[in-house]
Amino acid sequence: MGFTDKQEALVKDSWEFMKQDDIPQLSLRFFSLILEIAPAAKNMFSFLKDSDELPQNNPKLKAHAVKVFKMTCESAIQLREKGEVVVGETTLKYLGSIHLQKGVADPHFEVVKEALLRTVEEAMGKKWNDEMKEAWAEAYDQLAAAIKAEMHAEAAA
Repeated sequence: MGFTDKQEALVKDSWEFMKQDDIPQLSLRFFSLILEIAPAAKNMFSFLKDSDELPQNNPKLKAHAVKVFKMTCESAIQLREKGEVVVGETTLKYLGSIHLQKGVADPHFEVVKEALLRTVEEAMGKKWNDEMKEAWAEAYDQLAAAIKAEMHAEAAA
């Protein structure tokens, strides 16, 4: 079946809606959820590991969270247009390399997915529904699969 026009629209529209909100606050919520679900993940982020709590004004944290949201949204668009996630080769190699260096494993991707979906759900409020959840989940899963493939390729090299 593939990624539908409706799924792409749900991800794009909800991303546009969230961008009108307080993105730094959503970013903090996203990372708070990651650490709530998996407290040990804190040590995987260079901008968090020397801190006892989430820094409220950490620009690296905010930038990283926005990248995750944005890449997931872009993945949705690519899924619809190309049938697959196409991240620039350099970017994908970097993502694979950094995730491999940090010791990221499959369960870590699931933690981020859960935190992402919960953050989007909270941001969207009453607009959130099962279709939107499925659209974001599929876009994220495809992005994660592309990163994992690059991680495996680098590990094999």
